[in-house]
Parts: sequence; C-alpha cells; structure tokens
Amino acid sequence: MIRFGIGYDVHKLVANRKLILGGVEVEHTLGLEAHSDGDVLIHAIIDALLGAATLGDIGQHFPMTPEFKNISSVKLLEKTCELIKAKGYSIGNVDSIIVAQRPKLAPHILKMRERLAKVLNVEVDAVSVKAKTEEGLGFTGTEQGISAYAVASLEK
Repeated sequence: MIRFGIGYDVHKLVANRKLILGGVEVEHTLGLEAHSDGDVLIHAIIDALLGAATLGDIGQHFPMTPEFKNISSVKLLEKTCELIKAKGYSIGNVDSIIVAQRPKLAPHILKMRERLAKVLNVEVDAVSVKAKTEEGLGFTGTEQGISAYAVASLEK
C-alpha cells in the first residue's frame, strides 16, 4: 500500500535569528520567527509525513511548550520518523518547494537534500527540494516571510 500526504508551513522573517532551511544554516540578514528554529521546509515535510500516516499534524505532536522551545527541527523530523516507523510505514519519497524572494537558495539545495535524506533514512534521489520566488508578489515576494510545501509518500 502506498499513501500520500501534503504539508505546508510559513514563518515570518525577523532580525536576530538564524535562517535554517532543510536542516542547513543559510547565510541571510534575517531568520524565521518561530517557537522552534523555524525551519519551514522541515515543518512542511513533517506535516506531509504525518498526514500520509494519518497521525495528525505537527502542532499535535510538537506543541508550543517549553520542551520544544528553540528545538532543532531536525530533531522533530527524527521523532516524526520514529512515529512513522512505529506505525509500520517506510518513507518512499519527499518532494518539496521553498518559496522565498531572497536569499538565493540554489547553492544550498544539494546540502539540504543530503541532510534530509540522512534524517529520513532514504537515498538522496528520494528527496527533492526546489526553490521558487514570487516575482516580488505577496508576503514572500516582499520578503516578509518564507513558506514551504511538501508531498510525501509512505509504503507499508
């Protein structure tokens, strides 16, 4: 049996925060405001995985409590993988899109894919990360925030 899930996340860009995307620190003047490290890409992937396994969403498993304050989203993804495995699923693939006007993400994509593949325990070929701008339109185009979308497949 193959199941699919979709995920989405968005965070506001603010000063005095590191920009972490796909578990990789990306040099930028702004970072993402969040209870955790704000990694919108990993958050979207987590929701896609949880959705495919009918395990709810990221907020149900990792609420805004002191336990998860400033936590690395990589750790949240590791915990999500444990939940997926406990339900008898293995990850097939992940396809994702980061929507950001700046910074240029192309130089970081391979590193993100490698980092994510390692955490997900899949081959790099099973992880797709794409970056898009919004041509100056909307909140991402005016650099107020960054969003991400993800689709994941699980096999049983």
